[in-house]
Amino acid sequence: MATVRAVVFDAYGTLLDFATASERAGDVLGERWRAFSDLWRRKQLEYTWLRSLMRRHVDFWQVTGESLDYALQAFAIRDPELRGRLMNLYLHLEAYPDVRPTLEALRADGLQLAVLSNGSSGMLDAGIRNARLDELLDIVLSVDEVAVYKPAPEVYAMAARQLDILPGEIGFVSANGWDAHGASAFGFRVAWCNRTGAPPDRLPGAPETEIRSLSEVPDFFAR
Repeated sequence: MATVRAVVFDAYGTLLDFATASERAGDVLGERWRAFSDLWRRKQLEYTWLRSLMRRHVDFWQVTGESLDYALQAFAIRDPELRGRLMNLYLHLEAYPDVRPTLEALRADGLQLAVLSNGSSGMLDAGIRNARLDELLDIVLSVDEVAVYKPAPEVYAMAARQLDILPGEIGFVSANGWDAHGASAFGFRVAWCNRTGAPPDRLPGAPETEIRSLSEVPDFFAR
């Protein structure tokens, strides 16, 4: 196998904990905040896949707002102030505890570090800066450039092109199983961070390894 020269991370659910937006609004959502967060996230992902199939692309900020509107209606919540608050909170998501030590270890090993995300450029810039991860990353890539969402191969091809290295020299890390399969099918070396112990997806491509924490990444991609 080729030596890994760069490690590319998914953003939402891998580096940034999307559930922290709803959790911080728990004073309004109450005990329903996690169920609300799960529905918001599920519709957010569904809309990216469906829009890609329909060839009706809009940026991830709009998708995030439309999926939030669905969740608010499903929970019979009519509160414009809460909607605005949740959208703002999505720009201030917390990084998982294992993120910073992992990025620091990989950087110390001399690897190039990048993010490849469905998120729009503005969302990613704000989210990564607010999570204080910007100084640890060399490049942040958004699907805005190709106007289609993961797991379309055009997205992974963009990363290889921007990094100017072969797909087999890219280590890819995602907590989303479908994303891990998509990246593997394209030709990346993939570590699936299965935080929740989910069963594997039945999709083309297979992650090279399954881990439970990002802390396992540096040893796996060690040169």
